[in-house]
Amino acid sequence: MKKFVWFVLTLALVLSACGAPAAEAPAAEAPAATEAPAVEAPAATEAPTEAPAPAEPFRVAVVMPSAINDLAFGQSMYDALVRIQEEMGAENFEFVYSEGMFVVDDAAAAIRDYATQGFDLVIAHGSQYGSSLQEIAPDFPETSFAWGTTVDTFGQPNIFAYEAASHEGGYVNGVLAAKLTKSKVIGVVGPIETGDAKLYIDGFKAGVAATDPDVKVNVNYIGSFSDVALASEAATTHISAGADVLTGSAQMVVGAIGKAEEANALWFGTQSNQASLAPKIVVASQVYHWEVILKEIIGLVQDGVLGGQSFTANLENGGQVIEFNPDYALPEDVRAVADETVKGIVDGTVTITLP
Repeated sequence: MKKFVWFVLTLALVLSACGAPAAEAPAAEAPAATEAPAVEAPAATEAPTEAPAPAEPFRVAVVMPSAINDLAFGQSMYDALVRIQEEMGAENFEFVYSEGMFVVDDAAAAIRDYATQGFDLVIAHGSQYGSSLQEIAPDFPETSFAWGTTVDTFGQPNIFAYEAASHEGGYVNGVLAAKLTKSKVIGVVGPIETGDAKLYIDGFKAGVAATDPDVKVNVNYIGSFSDVALASEAATTHISAGADVLTGSAQMVVGAIGKAEEANALWFGTQSNQASLAPKIVVASQVYHWEVILKEIIGLVQDGVLGGQSFTANLENGGQVIEFNPDYALPEDVRAVADETVKGIVDGTVTITLP
């Protein structure tokens, strides 16, 4: 036993006499410093689970009476939604649509179904849907609705309304038409005498009268937004009466444009750009850019305001734009008059007196 104790003491003395191991003592503590990040590493990896979840995309559903490629009312809304999606990004904005909803009861069912699915905004894109929306909106107080063209929100806190000051672009088109007609006879193919269609036609007539009161404007309302055959017949009648310039409103005008092209009569469009349908005869189109209004509505909904306001698309705010057909050789002096007319409407120096 004494030998064992002696051996341990001797070994301890030998080790304490070695200088190098003593100098390495701080190195033995080094892991404590490098372990600090390691200890906190789990907290760092857990941070994403504590961060807010990615925002859900803003979801819009739209019900429209005609097709998304009607070159008129339906397409104007579809194109606007596409522009918004391109601007906001598909990850932040989604939309679906129901087209061809001419039957109001079918449209009402679609509107209610979209509200049930929890869309952020349900758009009833047609003035014929007003009474249905008035009944449906109160059943979904947390859902925002919009409809046009009108300014009537029915006093509902979750309904927005929108309209187009279509007489402004109509006036500009009328000025151009009066400058370009040679026969001094212009034909207008109207749908039903109401809403933005009537407003456009009244503005068009005012533009013609202000430019050349000797030009005769013949107007024919066919009583339908969708009857292409009737629109074709009306255009044929106008051409037979000497019209060398025509215009019209609503989706049924595709028939009228076809007849105008056959007769080499000029055409002025509204709602959507119609130049692609007849590049040789379409001079210009008043185009609705609903995205100007829709972006305001979306911002309000995101801020918790679900309705109770109305909006107007016009030349000043860019909700309406006169788009000229690059394939039609419009004389420079006539184009200058059109540009000056737009400027005058915006700054108030041009007054539109509707018939």
